[in-house]
Amino acid sequence: MPIRYHFELHETIATIVADQDEDIRIACQGLTEARHEIEKYILVDPFFKTSFEPLPVTSSSQIINRMADAAEKAGVGPMAAVAGAVATFALQDVIAQGCQFCLIDNGGDIALIADREITIGLFAGESPLSGKYAFLLEPISGIYGICTSSATVGPSISLGIADSVTVFSPDPILADAVATSACNELTLDDHTCLEKLPEGIDGIFAVFGDKSVIWGEIPKIISATVNENLITAGGIITPGK
Repeated sequence: MPIRYHFELHETIATIVADQDEDIRIACQGLTEARHEIEKYILVDPFFKTSFEPLPVTSSSQIINRMADAAEKAGVGPMAAVAGAVATFALQDVIAQGCQFCLIDNGGDIALIADREITIGLFAGESPLSGKYAFLLEPISGIYGICTSSATVGPSISLGIADSVTVFSPDPILADAVATSACNELTLDDHTCLEKLPEGIDGIFAVFGDKSVIWGEIPKIISATVNENLITAGGIITPGK
């Protein structure tokens, strides 16, 4: 039976799901180290934290460079990718120890590796679709990202109107940045932003009230009863069984 662990450090509020206590410990350590590395860089470059636009970055830090690169591709500020980046770098540490199943949900931005079928429940605030459906993911041998942004749920700043925009990609950092940019621009009537998505995005599922927009390839959608008590605080989606 997988272990579910709640982690909090400052603004980082995450749920870790793994088979072994040691994997949970390594993930917690990775989340802490990744966050501290970002905080250290912000002391040198405070605009990295506040900019809503891509920024040029000169750094030896992999996580800072990955965030800046994703932000450039998505046309957003680098902190739009922070949750996906922290989750990804923590997951990399777990995988380096041989782990084949671990999910890190960092406030609705998920980085995972799964050697088994897994469901990810949809939570979209007051939408009637929320809590009734889930994405069914097949086993995957590498890191995969499922990141969600919302204009109506959670503390993150959004310029859009969507109840949720969920992005699927092998790169959770890019998925996080694109979720922000797509949520800022996408509407039911205007899909222009989907025509200029960067390479590396598999698909998008967006919710507007009782309607949805689907682009690209997304996992199978199944009926489900999502336990909202399992939702990571501030997050949009929650792992199922």
